Amino acid sequence: MTRLINIDNGGTLTDVCVVDGDEVRYTKTLTTPFDLSRCLFDGLTKASSLLYGAPRVAALLQATDHIRYSTTQGTNALVQRRGPRLGLLSTDPTLVEALAATAAEEDLLTALVGARHTVVDVAADDDALTAELAVRFNVLTAGGASRVVVSIGGPDGAAQERRVKRLLLRLYPRHLLGAIPLLFSWELVADRDDVRRTWSGLLNAFLHPAMERFLFNTEQRLRDYRTRRPLLIFRNDGGSSRVAKSAAIKTYSSGPRGGLEGTRALARAYGFRHVLMADVGGTTTDIGVVTDAAVEVHPRGRVERVPTSFELAAITSHGVGGSSVIRVADGQIVVGPDSVGAAPGPACFGLGGTDATITDVYLLMGVLDAGTYLDGSLTLDAGRSRPVVESTIAQPLGVAFDEALALMEEAYLAKVAAALRSTRPAPDTVIAAFGGAGPMTMCGAARNAGVTRVIVPRTAAVFSAFGIGYSDISQRYEQPLPDSAAVAEVVRELRERAGRDMYAEGVDLADCVQAWRLRVERDGPDSTVDLPDPAGASEYLWDGPPRDGELTSLELTVVAPLPHVAAAEVGDAADSAAAPSGTRAVRQRDGSVAELPVIALVAQPPGARVDGPAVIEGPFFTMRLPTGWQAQTTAAGDLLLTDGSI
Repeated sequence: MTRLINIDNGGTLTDVCVVDGDEVRYTKTLTTPFDLSRCLFDGLTKASSLLYGAPRVAALLQATDHIRYSTTQGTNALVQRRGPRLGLLSTDPTLVEALAATAAEEDLLTALVGARHTVVDVAADDDALTAELAVRFNVLTAGGASRVVVSIGGPDGAAQERRVKRLLLRLYPRHLLGAIPLLFSWELVADRDDVRRTWSGLLNAFLHPAMERFLFNTEQRLRDYRTRRPLLIFRNDGGSSRVAKSAAIKTYSSGPRGGLEGTRALARAYGFRHVLMADVGGTTTDIGVVTDAAVEVHPRGRVERVPTSFELAAITSHGVGGSSVIRVADGQIVVGPDSVGAAPGPACFGLGGTDATITDVYLLMGVLDAGTYLDGSLTLDAGRSRPVVESTIAQPLGVAFDEALALMEEAYLAKVAAALRSTRPAPDTVIAAFGGAGPMTMCGAARNAGVTRVIVPRTAAVFSAFGIGYSDISQRYEQPLPDSAAVAEVVRELRERAGRDMYAEGVDLADCVQAWRLRVERDGPDSTVDLPDPAGASEYLWDGPPRDGELTSLELTVVAPLPHVAAAEVGDAADSAAAPSGTRAVRQRDGSVAELPVIALVAQPPGARVDGPAVIEGPFFTMRLPTGWQAQTTAAGDLLLTDGSI
């Protein structure tokens, strides 16, 4: 039997999912931002206890065929603007203006680069250019740049970057303590669009340091346990690769992409035409779309609303989650985008947090049970939450305590609903709600957004971790075509790169599935052609260079199949009334208390039905089912929710 371990590292919680055939076991642990490898191994320790009855991490790892890992740390870092200060060295004095073409792009450029940008003239000879580089580089470092991105455009941009690299490394050898890390845009991606390529370089440089330190440290610790195969990083393009073959920018939204792969499996199983993924974690709500069982992708994806050179799933990250700070500003309640994470966490965690979150709200309302949170692994403290809500919300607004809780919930639901509405849901939309905070609030947010159907997967609490088990080892390459005569040379170069990379993955290129594609970009929609034989690319090109305003490139994707997780069978289930395990006192806006039935999800048979209002307890999640909503379990163990009030 094949054993798979899938790990999704979030800003507040880290999920570990162990799959043995049809059997799925999973657990959660608090993310430790000061050392991300610690929470990973804490999770593996808990997972080994599930399997063996006692902590046996070595036995678990040595019996595992593949370990796939995804993280939202890059997403969270960009949302919260936490990372190194970057410098930008280019040859185009208009590039910075082009990078800041929109308000969102200007905001991000200011946060990442600020005034730390300068221009050099590569038309000078080596001696003159070396002297100018020394001056310009010192200006950048004096301005606080701890990493520098070099981006040179033009038809010989790649060659000029190689020249600048040679001169800079002569000036600042890497073995010296004062050396500043450099990233050269053409080494990351061969894209003739200067704006996209430069943004890709800046984003990669911003995310790289933390990813590098953590992932190589984790890989070494796993190696010490004599794991059977190297750690695989799940990427935002849906594929996986070794740490050394993964670019930092491709870890952005990799966790949510795992959830999107799981959402695609749900859409296929239930025959849903249009499914909206809503992955609500501690820091962000990540939204993606599956239509006709296909993940919606952008050929040149955007990260934080800025253009990149990479094909990315159409996932948008919104700064609202279970650990988002709720505060009063200018007499209004504001939710996020900053998050207390797992440390210090919401006030109710008892770890020193002094900010209110929706987790505190639902604990004080009575929706959450202090002793069953995270399946009882963390006891919540309402005594710490109440004074925080009173001092930061109720008193500034001049409202009663119960009114403050209601207003906080309304503001939170409105922000999640705004994230849902950003995709313009179709009339037949079904929301797939998961993540640690997804089921907790999705009914209220869906109603606010005008969506009447929601599905909560049986593995909702770790669904992104589960979903990355659908990935294979893969790499994608792209090379510009300067003219039709260059096709054979570009094909040779791409095959050589693929052969080297797959060899490093422990795979022979001959054993991989190869797919070739020609891309022509114009002012309007891109044109792509799948090529059975890459030599046929010349049939679609004209003699000579591309026409003005057109970018033509050849793409190669190589895939080495891996074992996948198995989706549960969906079948008919006899309708029956769900059996409550008890009741829970839930505060209302007017201060009254309502006794709501509590439904323990794991104790219900397929087809069990419950009408709201109720509280549903699932593994590692609690859900508030409002009045007007009906929930029913399926044969596969998922939960289908329908709003009958709209």
